[in-house]
Amino acid sequence: MSKLKKSGFVKNKSFSIVSRFFLSSSIVIAFFYVMPVIINFADKNFNNKEFTNNSKNILNNTLNKDKILEEDLVTETDERDLLYDILEENNSEINLVRYTTSEIESLFKEVNYNLNDVRETKLVKPIDIGLLPNEIKNIGNTKKRKEMFIKIILPLIVKENNKIRIDRQRLFTILNKNSNTDIEKKWLEKKYKQYGVKQNDLSTLKVRMDEIPISLAIAQAAKETGWGTSRFALKGNALFGQWTWSGEGLKPKNADEGKDHKVMKFHSLQLSVRAYLRNLNTHSTYKNLRKARTELRNQNKPLDSIILSKHLDKYAETGNQYIEVLQKIIEQNNLKDFDEARLLPSSKDLESLI
Repeated sequence: MSKLKKSGFVKNKSFSIVSRFFLSSSIVIAFFYVMPVIINFADKNFNNKEFTNNSKNILNNTLNKDKILEEDLVTETDERDLLYDILEENNSEINLVRYTTSEIESLFKEVNYNLNDVRETKLVKPIDIGLLPNEIKNIGNTKKRKEMFIKIILPLIVKENNKIRIDRQRLFTILNKNSNTDIEKKWLEKKYKQYGVKQNDLSTLKVRMDEIPISLAIAQAAKETGWGTSRFALKGNALFGQWTWSGEGLKPKNADEGKDHKVMKFHSLQLSVRAYLRNLNTHSTYKNLRKARTELRNQNKPLDSIILSKHLDKYAETGNQYIEVLQKIIEQNNLKDFDEARLLPSSKDLESLI
């Protein structure tokens, strides 16, 4: 009996091994047979183009939402980044002297500074008047008031344009080199920040780092301040009515409800000019102005204030009417005579050369 039981056990064990073998083989064969069918089905029903594009759309929408949020945040931070050097100087504790119109006129006579000479020689005296005289609004003679205003702001505009010209020359020197020094790289980083340009985007920096015609700057300052008589100009040194949401400024008296902007306040007239040039050279609203300026450069033509003024319709709410006013101011006051003006070296500049 024990032998029979043992024999039956061996037979059952052998059968079990064989059956397991066939079962395993069947599973393996079925796996390799069925998987291609499953993969093919998945390709047709899950990995089609429509599904892929939909995924990309979802991803793009998510990224765009993040981008919009970032741009909303940049509205505040951009102003601080673009004007950081100006905002730093705005906090200056140096008290500037506000001269009277008679004192300024005496200074102009002393150094023999008059606009007729400037129109002829294209040379401007390096006079830095930090604040407009309060009495300028009391000058009854319109011609005299205009002359006083131009003589005050002309050296400031020429000075800031001259800084940009020197920077632009340095940029071209860097562009023509195969490699740059650490000092040049640090200088570029500073300029990327000032002009709101992405790192290493030299082509955009080249377009933005450029001058604004002197005649156009004078015309806009005249229009925005009523030839130096506005509250913003006398109390805030704001020559160009530049708005701010984060900096110190003066609230417009007749501002519409819901508008919380202010007209930016500056420590000096010089900083107002610098901020104005920075604004036209960086803000997306004036992209077409910069494009037109680049086209003039590429054609080796002078920067024409009449041509460039056509792209300032969004500078004021009056749109095209604002352009017409600017062009009339330029033409009626022969402001193009100053476009080629250059600043004479100051006594400090001459001392540094000795």
